Amino acid sequence: MIDRKIFSERLMLLRKQNNLTQNQLGTELGTKKQSVNNWEKCVSLPSLDLASSLADYFNVSLDYLVGRSNDPKRH
Repeated sequence: MIDRKIFSERLMLLRKQNNLTQNQLGTELGTKKQSVNNWEKCVSLPSLDLASSLADYFNVSLDYLVGRSNDPKRH
């Protein structure tokens, strides 16, 4: 199960740590700024494909991104 609040907080933190705007991240993923904004505001969740792409982009585990683990490292 995805913890929406943790997902949104971690996504925003990772985006800001990488000095990206929502627009820049959306462009990197082939989606719109509004989608990134909705994910960060807990309005919606990305598809599994996009969530996996986010984890890949930030080099963290998908489990970390969705709140199933507190360890960001990929194993």
